[in-house]
Amino acid sequence: MLERNRRLIGLIAVLLAAIFSETSWATEQAQQRRAGRDVRQDTRQGARDTKQGCRADNQKNNSQCRHEKRQTKQNGRETARDIKY
Repeated sequence: MLERNRRLIGLIAVLLAAIFSETSWATEQAQQRRAGRDVRQDTRQGARDTKQGCRADNQKNNSQCRHEKRQTKQNGRETARDIKY
């Protein structure tokens, strides 16, 4: 009986440890996703500002301004991937 109780307590301890480690990993992953999403949202506004500034300066044609906007967004996506993975 005593040995059975020890095994049961040991099993419960292992299960609790597994649950807490899984919860900690999930929380960390959620924080990484949130940080990546924030970077992408900030990048969108930065890309809009880049294109508006480009068009306001009249130094480049519309396709060149679109290319700059795309490049800005791509850089933001890469940064978000670096945070997430």
